Amino acid sequence: MRNEKVQKLVMTGVFAALSYVVFTFLQIKITLPGGDATSIHLGNAVCVLGALILGGLYGGIGGALGMTIGDIFDPVYVVYAPKTFLLKLCIGLITGLIAHKCGKITHISDKKKIFQWTLLAAIGGLAFNMVADPLVGYFYKLLILGKPAADITLAWNIASTSINAVLSTIVAVAVYMALRPALQKAGLFFKLGKTDAVK
Repeated sequence: MRNEKVQKLVMTGVFAALSYVVFTFLQIKITLPGGDATSIHLGNAVCVLGALILGGLYGGIGGALGMTIGDIFDPVYVVYAPKTFLLKLCIGLITGLIAHKCGKITHISDKKKIFQWTLLAAIGGLAFNMVADPLVGYFYKLLILGKPAADITLAWNIASTSINAVLSTIVAVAVYMALRPALQKAGLFFKLGKTDAVK
């Protein structure tokens, strides 16, 4: 049990590093009016993947840390770091809740059911972000930062968040389904959530 916790902590660090790299170096940044920006990236896919493999809390923290550090090192995004941490953590928690509490994906062996619950979990976490990110971002800019350009950037943020959600869902589900057998063979497959019977 202690060894498993250490493995999860180490893998959380790996997912934090991975989400940082993917978000920082593989993004397509779109400059918006007022010196603001949005981007197309797969950082959220790493967050979802972490939640599927490690559980909502560990996966969410890994993704949230990586993308928050990415924000802190970017002069355009630094002011959004607190919002990023909160929202990305929520992606992980929601994904983990659906995948492990409802779908119990680590306790079933039916590939079709695993795929269905993995897809539902990814959609759930990223659908939350698709709604919450633009809305929270709007009020964050307006109330906390006092940016009058909040109205102008809202439509761009909705568009980029929607594109990110679709791309991240496809990538996270495909990578999880491909990685699952390898993780099992390597002894890095964690049985998450409680179950009464293995299906």
